[in-house]
Amino acid sequence: MENPVPRTVEEVFNDFKGRRAGLIKALTADVEKFYQQCDPEKENLCLYGLPSETWEVNLPVEEVPPELPEPALGINFARDGMQEKDWLSLVAVHSDSWLLSVAFYFGARFGFGKSERKRLFQMINDLPTVFEVVTGAAKQAHDAAHNNSSKSKSSGKSRQPDPQPKAVKISPPKMEDESGEEEEEEEEDEQGATLCGACGDNYATDEFWICCDICERWFHGKCVKITPAKAEHIKQYKCPSCSSKRARV
Repeated sequence: MENPVPRTVEEVFNDFKGRRAGLIKALTADVEKFYQQCDPEKENLCLYGLPSETWEVNLPVEEVPPELPEPALGINFARDGMQEKDWLSLVAVHSDSWLLSVAFYFGARFGFGKSERKRLFQMINDLPTVFEVVTGAAKQAHDAAHNNSSKSKSSGKSRQPDPQPKAVKISPPKMEDESGEEEEEEEEDEQGATLCGACGDNYATDEFWICCDICERWFHGKCVKITPAKAEHIKQYKCPSCSSKRARV
């Protein structure tokens, strides 16, 4: 029997919680079973979270457009091209995106107004994301908040959070020194500006970059779908090109 279509903010939120619980189960408690089902030799596969707090790996629906937004396609192809924890984190990020799209699809379908959409988002935002649960960030944030609260009560003074550790090779590829600005500009003209190995655009100071540990080329984080938070958990980064070469070998 199919689940009834959620029509109120509370029903949509309960649907969201059920699907979220199923996805978390796949990426944590049932990770071995999930890993085995994502065979790269099979066709494009998707991870579905179900309102019943269960999950399934399956082919995408053939209906166009689909009844509901579809999850990320082909998660199985990346399974053997990266470390397992990085692959699980990547699937978790896409799962968070899918959960939001499904929830707000229901909101749009049943005419949620501004206040209803805001209430739905606030309810969703109070929960840790799938990514935070899978990577352990949710527990770390909870423990940090608890420790800071305890210290504040004992000392009566506020405390600045400790700086986050820097991941290897994620700092910008070039830093200009104000004293030698003209000399460095001449050097850059001779040697060529740092270019993204994916899109070919120049380096900009307000953009996140990451360097491949294999070919040592720099990439925009957005071009290779790596965020600063995700980079913190990567011990050795391999760009898509180097990952595919390794997989073929």
